[in-house]
Amino acid sequence: MDWLPDHPSVVCGTQGVVASGVYVGGRRIADVAIEEAGQWARRPGHVVWLGLCEPSPELLHRVQVQFGLHDLAIEDAGKAHQRPKIEQYGDALFVVARTAQMVEGRIAFGETHLFVGHGYVVSVRHGASTSYAGVRGRAEASPLMLAHGEDYILYAILDFIVDNYRPVLETIQAEVEEIEDCVLASNLGEHAVERLYMLRRDLLRLRTAVRPLVEVCRRLEHVEALAIDAAMQPLFRDVTDHVYRVQEEIDALREVLAFAFEASQMIGQAQQTAITRKLAAWAAILAVPTAVAGIYGMNFEYMPELKWHVGYFAVLGVILLSCAMLYRKFRRDRWL
Repeated sequence: MDWLPDHPSVVCGTQGVVASGVYVGGRRIADVAIEEAGQWARRPGHVVWLGLCEPSPELLHRVQVQFGLHDLAIEDAGKAHQRPKIEQYGDALFVVARTAQMVEGRIAFGETHLFVGHGYVVSVRHGASTSYAGVRGRAEASPLMLAHGEDYILYAILDFIVDNYRPVLETIQAEVEEIEDCVLASNLGEHAVERLYMLRRDLLRLRTAVRPLVEVCRRLEHVEALAIDAAMQPLFRDVTDHVYRVQEEIDALREVLAFAFEASQMIGQAQQTAITRKLAAWAAILAVPTAVAGIYGMNFEYMPELKWHVGYFAVLGVILLSCAMLYRKFRRDRWL
């Protein structure tokens, strides 16, 4: 599934190294070059936070050399189209999460790959993703929390990714409400039906991107299984709750869209039935003069009523009376 669109407004503005810094006790003490990052990360109490965007294979190799990253993790980080997951390589973690943004009325998807180890965090962004400069700024504004090091940075990035699903859902929810109003007002047009299908498909893709994050966060909660600070466990549990709520909202929106489509179909069928009834009623009414005219148009020799002086008016009276009775009956039965 080609879920990473080639759109200039959703890819990284600056490719390569976006930001890098060294933190001690929750405070940034210096910027760091990649060639020096490994040395800083090995110092006790130091944490290197390196942000990359659409890195080249050569840049990834340089980062791998500095932090001793696993070959398989580097291979995955060089490719987008990875399923959200968490893998452990020795004392290091490799986390994949999908990001989402609204672009020209469609959900554009991207990816973030996170390398987390003792003394370092490396984030690699691909495709549609908001800059993590805001995450870094908020983290630096809370040195007590940032003092927890790489575990808190991992939480901050995952929480930011999950929170960014909400604007997407709010935009879709507003459009869903407009579709509901259209359904109640009249039958959906062809364009509205196409849009409805497109929204349902995008929501399904978003659900596919969100759902695996539940398992990722749940694994991060179990500190006995992974090298995560026990104090961070409640924070990762909070992210898990946010993911659950996002998933529930996605399911609710998909159900509303399904109901809207079904309601539109039912309204359309009801309108077609009403039109068919009207046509049938008028056909029955017109059948009376047609039948009478057909009888008198057969030119039989013995038709006594043709000799009556009032024969013409009698036939017209019978036709009008019959049509009036049929019209009244159809009106009473609400066919007309």
